[in-house]
Amino acid sequence: MLTRKLIGAMMFVLMLSAGGVQAGGDAAKGAELAADCADCHGDDGKGDDEVPGIAGMDAAAHAKKLADFQSGAIDSEMADYVEGLSEQDFADLAAYFATLPAE
Repeated sequence: MLTRKLIGAMMFVLMLSAGGVQAGGDAAKGAELAADCADCHGDDGKGDDEVPGIAGMDAAAHAKKLADFQSGAIDSEMADYVEGLSEQDFADLAAYFATLPAE
């Protein structure tokens, strides 16, 4: 009985760790994609009075927000900018902006 529980717990931990790897983004690829973002959010990702800063943003939250713009869950003109991007692109962009200092 203990062995079954241990095996079940190990499988659960492995599934969690595998999911984290799949969700990860490549900051270097994100930096390449970010050239378009700089037009509004600035080269440093800090935005201005009219555009929010995205530098230092939590990568998972950022990727989800980009997906929400694309799906229409968040009504925003950002939908036009993320229209042709993939989930991997979202993860890459989010990983890049997470590396930038927010201050």
